Amino acid sequence: MPSYEEDLSEFERRDAQVLGISTDQVFTNEAWAKSMGTLSYPLLSDHWPHGHVAALYGVLRGDSGQCERAIFVIDREGKIAYVDIHDINEQPPTDRIMQALDRLKR
Repeated sequence: MPSYEEDLSEFERRDAQVLGISTDQVFTNEAWAKSMGTLSYPLLSDHWPHGHVAALYGVLRGDSGQCERAIFVIDREGKIAYVDIHDINEQPPTDRIMQALDRLKR
């Protein structure tokens, strides 16, 4: 998440809104963001009903209540234009996200 903060100007240049979402509670997200030095983009809570949004997107991890590390690029019409699901310990490559955003402008 902090690496997206570093690249925020590139997202803005592509007219993209960065959002984070977690199955943690709001106060947990706030504490985590503060420990990162705060984030200037919204961090949403998918806590109640637990993991509902993650389940709708197919990234809720079984009975653990956690979601996969997933990136979704959604166009202005609400259609999913790009999906990248990674191991929870891996950082998805930002360059692929930027390429997906660039394709939306064509």
